Amino acid sequence: MDLFRADKPKDSTGDDESIRPLADRIRPVNFDEFVGQEKIIGPGMPLRKAIESDKVGSLVFWGPPGSGKTTLAELIARSTHGQFVPFSAVSSSIKEIKEIISKAGAYYQAIGRRTYIFVDEIHRFNKAQQDAFLPYVEKGDIVLIGATTENPSFEVNSALLSRMRVYVLTRLSPEHISKLIERAIADNERGLGKMHLTLADGALGFIAAAADGDARRGLMLLELTAEYVGAGKTITVKDLEKVHQKQILQYDKAGEEHYNLISALHKTIRGGDPDGSLYWLARMLDSGEDPMYIIRRLVRFATEDIGLADPYALTLTLNARDTYHFLGSPEGELAIAEAVVYMACAPKSNSIYTAFELAMRDASEHGSLPVPLWIRNAPTKLMKALDYGKGYKYAHEFEDGITDQEYFPDQLVGTEYYRPKETGREANLKAYLDKYKKRRKELMDAPKKVDKGQEPSK
Repeated sequence: MDLFRADKPKDSTGDDESIRPLADRIRPVNFDEFVGQEKIIGPGMPLRKAIESDKVGSLVFWGPPGSGKTTLAELIARSTHGQFVPFSAVSSSIKEIKEIISKAGAYYQAIGRRTYIFVDEIHRFNKAQQDAFLPYVEKGDIVLIGATTENPSFEVNSALLSRMRVYVLTRLSPEHISKLIERAIADNERGLGKMHLTLADGALGFIAAAADGDARRGLMLLELTAEYVGAGKTITVKDLEKVHQKQILQYDKAGEEHYNLISALHKTIRGGDPDGSLYWLARMLDSGEDPMYIIRRLVRFATEDIGLADPYALTLTLNARDTYHFLGSPEGELAIAEAVVYMACAPKSNSIYTAFELAMRDASEHGSLPVPLWIRNAPTKLMKALDYGKGYKYAHEFEDGITDQEYFPDQLVGTEYYRPKETGREANLKAYLDKYKKRRKELMDAPKKVDKGQEPSK
């Protein structure tokens, strides 16, 4: 007896199966196939025990895309022989859901099977719509499972949230993604096994990195690349790069000479020659170049090539922009010339440019590393219960405002990006950093005192 829909095995075959995305076809059908989230669903964990004893209450899965929220909800229903009824808050209405809920109590009384109402992106429902679930969750007519990528403390009605258990899912590791990719390539029934594909050296790592913790993204990249290379082939990193490449929008070119002139101006300022710099500026203005384009390039130069060696260079250049806006041509062009001469004579440092490039590289290569709990904000009870802000050391309460607090994710502890030069005002920053690093080392090397408790994030 099924009041909702006919059950259909996930591994069934047919025309519709062939057009389903790989990420959907390869979705785990039992916990042995489920990858990741061991702290939540691993053997012996509370949720796993609740599933095994068929005592799962209403809950919320909070986690990034592709971390397994939908899969986990479906596995819970499957493992407890319940009826899984999925909805999306984007495309479904509360009226549709209530029609199903109204049958759930009778359904349970008739055959003893529980109804799991799964609402993806539950945060998309407003607070009034979420209220509609309250009486049914309280009576136990349904087991409500909400999935959200947003903080439920802010996005889920507090009355409803108090009746649900929140589980925080984390992004999958590269190892998790790699395991899923290898399974998808080998699986003859639901995966790409019949295509007889192989992965060249580095290809598996490329997919795992490109997925950025999102299983769906990694499987989609694999599927698209498999279609690109064809059956029986070896997927290389170059193949993956072609499929994965990001479209870059280029500035509308005005001809090669346009770029030759701006390059000459930039390099001459960098070389410290104010006279040559003025010449190339005059050449550009004389050719009809937009003065605001020149100013934008000078702003970039002030941050890239001078940086903290003389922070006033950026201020002067922005002042030149405002002056040109106020006076226009030709009077305003003198302010541009002033900025050009000042920057040519200013001390140079590309340390900020270099440091930021390194930081951006790590952000791209390591993906969405979680923020350490002790430097997260904790404005709600749920977040405090999850140890947000616990152990945070308020810098103002320490000598010189320096603590041994770690501010990097675990994978990047000890990383250094910014290495100031001993030129201009940056020499003062180097003196500070030398003092900062020395003091932190002293604190870390000192015997640890018993922690009497620290107020979380002030």
